[in-house]
Amino acid sequence: QVQLVESGGGLVQAGGSLRLSCAASGRTFSTYGMGWFRQAPGKEREFVVAINWSGGTTYYADSVKGRFTISRDNAKNTVYLQMNSLKPEDTAVYYCAADKRGIGTLKGWGPSTNALDAWGQGTLVTVSS
Repeated sequence: QVQLVESGGGLVQAGGSLRLSCAASGRTFSTYGMGWFRQAPGKEREFVVAINWSGGTTYYADSVKGRFTISRDNAKNTVYLQMNSLKPEDTAVYYCAADKRGIGTLKGWGPSTNALDAWGQGTLVTVSS
């Protein structure tokens, strides 16, 4: 099982950009679908974007489509989230997650669904207006 560590969060003005990274331990990273989720204050954790094991397939939530881009580098055991045109409503703790069942399971996750294989500890993104 992989262990995940996010980095790259911070404070940014509306319209700005940030790139989050999620570094995974272990030799089986390339067998996992990867996803980013976020949890805003007082709200449930929600799906943001997922990428399949090879990086060839991605799926975005409508709220971030056209602004966020997910990518992965299996040689570096890392998945990235490039966030552009940030809005105050993007403020949240961002979590990466891994699951061997792949992109379908990641994009279908919700608080009442089955647990994912691994979660990171989260990184805070704050977008000021």
